[in-house]
Amino acid sequence: MSMNDAIIKRIQEICKEKEINVCDASLKGGMSPSNLYSLIKGRTKCSKVVTIKRFCEGAGITLSEFFDRDYFNEMEEDE
Repeated sequence: MSMNDAIIKRIQEICKEKEINVCDASLKGGMSPSNLYSLIKGRTKCSKVVTIKRFCEGAGITLSEFFDRDYFNEMEEDE
């Protein structure tokens, strides 16, 4: 799994767990939903940590909780 695939998977898991959508989490985190939609749709290949941090703030979790999955330790490098 690539880094982008792992990040997208985690965003989708969190949205499902928290019963929120990407748009709501983005807005609550103080950013435009287009940032995350670009990542999810593959238009952005390299997400910024600040984008993930803002998503986490909107979802009510920490960065540690976001990256607390084994698949982040087992991923392949994005090219």
